[in-house]
Parts: sequence; C-alpha cells; structure tokens
Amino acid sequence: MKVQSKFSIRKRLLSFRFAYYGLVRLWKEEHNSRIHLIALILVLILGFYFKINPNEWIAILIVCALVFLAEIFNSAIENLADFIEPNKNPIIGKIKDYAAAAVLIAAFLAVLVGLIVFIPKL
Repeated sequence: MKVQSKFSIRKRLLSFRFAYYGLVRLWKEEHNSRIHLIALILVLILGFYFKINPNEWIAILIVCALVFLAEIFNSAIENLADFIEPNKNPIIGKIKDYAAAAVLIAAFLAVLVGLIVFIPKL
C-alpha cells in the first residue's frame, strides 16, 4: 500500500513543470499541434479584430481547448500504443484511428463554431 505524503503547496506548484514539459514536448514532437496552435493564434487575432462578444469568446475558447485536449489525448494514446506494441497490429491501429477521429471531430466542431461566429462579421 502506498503511503500518502504530507500535502505541500510547494510540491503542488512544482508539479506544474510536468504539464509544462508535456506542452513543450507536444509542440516539438507533434506536427499537428503546431497547426492547431497557428489556427488558435489566427482565431484570437480575428476575435480581437472583429471585437467578438463575451459569449462568442466563450464558444471560441471552449472549442479551441477541446481541439488541444483531443490532440493531447491522441498523442498520449499513440505513444502508449507504440510503447506497448511497437510492431504493426490491427487492434492498436484501430485504437489509434479512434483517437485520431476524436481530434478530427473536435477540429470540425471548432471550424463550425468559427464559421458561426465570424461569417456574420464579414
């Protein structure tokens, strides 16, 4: 049985470095994350340019976060699957396809929300 260590704010704050390293690694190793980041920057610029309202900002930020979350989980699943089974395996391939499909759905949703928000402003 694992013994619980005493709660420490310092340890909690230091644990954020792992999340930071994950984001850095995502940026360096996952090409699609760079595409998503460029799209995010473009959408933020458009949002400020068109002065979108708070509800539109909420919608945009939620779908952008959803895309990044899907990309992070997809990358984690792919790396774990490759670690468990480095050889080509149809079941691992299916799992990786499902994870990639989640990113695709999140990206399509983000595009739809972007169109709903920005088309009326054009």
